[in-house]
Amino acid sequence: MSTPMVAARLNQMPLTRWHKRIAVIVGISLFFDLFDIYLSGVLGTVLTSAFHIPKSEQALLLSSAFLGMFIGSIGFNALADRVGRKAAFLGILSTYSVFTFIAAFSPNVSFLIVFRFLAGLGIGALLPLCDVYLSEIFPAHNRGRIMAWTYTLEFCATPVEGFLARALVTTHFLMAGWRWLFVIGSLGAIIVWSLQQILPESPRWLESVGRHQEAERILARFLAEAPHEPANQAPVRDAVEPRRVPLSTLFTPTYAKRTVMLWIFQILQTFGYYGFGTLVPLVLASKGLTITTSLTYAAVSFIGYPIGSLLSVPIVERMERKWIVVGSAFCMAVFGILFGMTTQPALIMLFGFLYTLSSNIFSNGYHIFQAEIYPTSVRATAVGTAYSLSRLMSGLMPFILLPVLHAHGATAMFSVVAGAMVLLMIDVGVLGPKTTGRALEDVNERVIVQNEGPNVGM
Repeated sequence: MSTPMVAARLNQMPLTRWHKRIAVIVGISLFFDLFDIYLSGVLGTVLTSAFHIPKSEQALLLSSAFLGMFIGSIGFNALADRVGRKAAFLGILSTYSVFTFIAAFSPNVSFLIVFRFLAGLGIGALLPLCDVYLSEIFPAHNRGRIMAWTYTLEFCATPVEGFLARALVTTHFLMAGWRWLFVIGSLGAIIVWSLQQILPESPRWLESVGRHQEAERILARFLAEAPHEPANQAPVRDAVEPRRVPLSTLFTPTYAKRTVMLWIFQILQTFGYYGFGTLVPLVLASKGLTITTSLTYAAVSFIGYPIGSLLSVPIVERMERKWIVVGSAFCMAVFGILFGMTTQPALIMLFGFLYTLSSNIFSNGYHIFQAEIYPTSVRATAVGTAYSLSRLMSGLMPFILLPVLHAHGATAMFSVVAGAMVLLMIDVGVLGPKTTGRALEDVNERVIVQNEGPNVGM
């Protein structure tokens, strides 16, 4: 088997039991990652009460982990392009499990803010790295569908966390109930760390750094579990070998439009996605609801996250990814304003549910999309750097949205969110490339070859 055929064979092979095990392990990893991301937001009203945090400091508590995520997303994903996807996974999990566990025993809000920042160094890096890893492992013809299934497992974390918070915040067993949520998140990461040991390295990454024999051994293991040998194999001349390209490739004429599009997108998507998930308990408190009632309403609303992710499974391979992102962003804008306007309990939960449902069709679409539009050797760095902008904006977002909420109310706050979603729709709709059903090499490496000249690589 010639070296360029590694990517070609990965694209064409049927799904194997090993593919499915990888999807489950990564899904469990992302479950605890998302669990940790939303801890401060879900517990926002609880922590405010426990530490007597004034409104002026609420934004700092909510933003501390996201600011850590900004740094971690750049650092760990750049490392993944140098040392491999698997080594970066293990470093990420070790980082956030240790600091999340320590945060559970915070004696004051300053201690909690510091250790949420440190935990964020790991938390922020895992999701974009998983996007990259999964895009490189799964076959082209069902890459989006299997990634959507993986994310569905991840998004079960949000309602689970919501109902756990509702059950634990009023209890006290050895320590305050909210502290147990931090312990649960850290112990989950340790379990995942042991599961991650059995993941294979990305064959595409191995091939891009010249470790061809290792790539072929991993490919052979996939093929050993395949129900049949892949049919209609691409001839060698049609295969494009992943190769090292400089980071400056992201700003060449070929990729500059994609880079600008994704950076603008990541700055704007934060308002829609994390603006709801991290601020909803405070939004509900602004409507006059008690801590317990607001956690109940939030937990019910969060059921939409896994259901929306599940609904994305049948459409991610039938619709162009960019248009999935655009359409779901429109729904988020509409349901967000309706959620902000209503004061009726049933409508609060209904519009909250519809918002989270739409937001996870949105999330699955863009997480698959962003990992498909860059060459293998810089994919993790490119996606991690772009994603870091969303973490930075998530850290700044409470300083932008909370003053609007406190001064003008929930409707005004969600109007700001809706405005960001409209700009996002224009950005992705105009600048986003088409990726659905295409091999990564067709979207990326082949473009480089074509731009270098008609005879290169043929």
